[in-house]
Amino acid sequence: MAPRPTLDDTFLNVAREVARRATCPKRACGAVLTRAGRILSTGYNGAPAGMPHCDHADGPLCKAAVHAEANALIFAARHGTATDGATLYLTHSPCRRCAGFIINAGIQEVIYANAFTSLSGADVLTHAGLLVRRGGTL
Repeated sequence: MAPRPTLDDTFLNVAREVARRATCPKRACGAVLTRAGRILSTGYNGAPAGMPHCDHADGPLCKAAVHAEANALIFAARHGTATDGATLYLTHSPCRRCAGFIINAGIQEVIYANAFTSLSGADVLTHAGLLVRRGGTL
């Protein structure tokens, strides 16, 4: 029997699976919001619900996608799920803008699998006192 995966590995794997739903062809990202070892919400990056998927016809920068971590936080808020003190698992470290959302949502820890283009968002989180680390062994 294979060794039991850690919670970090489990939730990062869930984030990777959720990322497969992304509608932005540039980069598939996933997020899993948890508390006390249970999933509260998930999110992936892509165009807002009901809008055309990203196509990048007008350049390499995505102008339509909502980021995975923002979508996970928005879903939680929409359904009345408190995020204060939660842990957020990400396939990629957050951008600076999403770092602000994460801080204001009261997230206490962020664990990411891969570095985004820049680690400036992770630096903002650390500066704000959140626990931030790269995780996963898979």
